[in-house]
Amino acid sequence: MEHIKETVRAVFKEWHDKEKQGSCDEVAAALKKVLAKKALEHVKLYNFRKGVLSIRVDSSSWLYYLNLQKEDILNKLHRGCAPVKDIRFSLGD
Repeated sequence: MEHIKETVRAVFKEWHDKEKQGSCDEVAAALKKVLAKKALEHVKLYNFRKGVLSIRVDSSSWLYYLNLQKEDILNKLHRGCAPVKDIRFSLGD
């Protein structure tokens, strides 16, 4: 009986943790508030998993610029309560 009780607790904890992570749509909305209009034209939200936001950038110059701004972007996302632990920028379409 104790095994079932612990299994149910583990399932509810995992469910709660997933719910707490937020959805990709919520993160995309928060990102739109944080980035400038000009930057939004050059980025595409690629993936959001386990708190890591993957963003594709259309040019190496924007990749460089956004990597320089990464800490500032993360701080703004945290202030907006977005559950983002890290951002990974990559070159691609």
